[in-house]
Amino acid sequence: MKLFFIVVLSFGLCLATISPGDGDKNKNQQKVLKAKKKGPQEENVFERKLIEEEPSPQSILVENGAYSKNTGQRHFNGTVLGYVTPWNNHGYDVAKIFGKKFSHISPVWLQIVPHGENNYKIAGVHDIDSGWAKDVKKAGINTKILPRVLFDKFNEKDFSKMLTFDKDRRVINELLVKTCQEHRFEGIVLEVWSTLAARVDDDILYKLVIDMANHLKSHYLDLVLVVPPYREDMHELFSLKNFEKLFPYVTSFSLMTYDFSTLQRPGANAPLHWIKTAIERIVPEKASDFEDKRRKILMGLNMYGMDYTPDGGGPIIGHQFLSLLKGLKKRILYDEHDEENFFEIKTETGRHIVFYPTLFSIHKRLELAQEMKVGISIWELGQGLDYFYDLF
Repeated sequence: MKLFFIVVLSFGLCLATISPGDGDKNKNQQKVLKAKKKGPQEENVFERKLIEEEPSPQSILVENGAYSKNTGQRHFNGTVLGYVTPWNNHGYDVAKIFGKKFSHISPVWLQIVPHGENNYKIAGVHDIDSGWAKDVKKAGINTKILPRVLFDKFNEKDFSKMLTFDKDRRVINELLVKTCQEHRFEGIVLEVWSTLAARVDDDILYKLVIDMANHLKSHYLDLVLVVPPYREDMHELFSLKNFEKLFPYVTSFSLMTYDFSTLQRPGANAPLHWIKTAIERIVPEKASDFEDKRRKILMGLNMYGMDYTPDGGGPIIGHQFLSLLKGLKKRILYDEHDEENFFEIKTETGRHIVFYPTLFSIHKRLELAQEMKVGISIWELGQGLDYFYDLF
């Protein structure tokens, strides 16, 4: 697969070409635009038989905005956490429309920042939308709102002070509880492990996370910890040993099983075999009570894709994917090794090799999650296509 990718990029084999003068193509696009479906439908994607290994561009362009009117019907039996960001407003709509599909929603709102000589504050409070949070809870079934929190604007001295002194951490923990209580949040999603794991001893990080988790728990609040996945070519930042230590204290672990490939090493966003390995590295089947432990893992599921070009490229979301797809005449290909869909195309701006989720690739990952008895964490709501949520 990787070799094939390099050959295509170098020599431009099998590339569809967008030609402004292609009359047939323009007629086909007009037909697609007229046939395009949007909003609630009588049937879901299963009943519409849209889950194909190699779907046609026309099928995606016509069907992507249409979803079952029964938005409360669940097909995935497990925890589903969806991230929402202020820079992707459609995610706010998705959280409300499909509220019953999500057990947890994590808006990316808050940061812990140094404040003065001996203090801290919670930044990002201006992004909090209490009305929207109420609407999400009303739309869902016991849906919990847990804003993501990270440490921002900390230099080495700030981190050292915070990790050294109990009173500093106590101030932060009390600030988090106060914020949750004021805005009726059910806890937080903490992103700190990837930032500090390579810089401080595990025992220091354990104390930070466990103290925070215990303080939140004493006020009936949850703590979900974001953790990095295993990478064969990198030092293992979060291992079985780390999981075993934190398991009794942390509500769930949001495992970031995406961004497998890079612009320097193009390829699939999240190969299925890698996702499986990343879960097994944290909780192997031989572990005691492995099923109970696995239920605390939320397998990361990306709703964005990657567009690779000779100049590099970068991440793409739904509308960008659909725009490129309009010029594709062949079916989207399926890489059987990484179990992810991709296509190749040449536009007026140059060659593109695009990896982006499809109904089929997401369905395969949800099947894996059910098989491995883990939950799901979606990064992020609104980046994908609306009919994806019929699968959950």
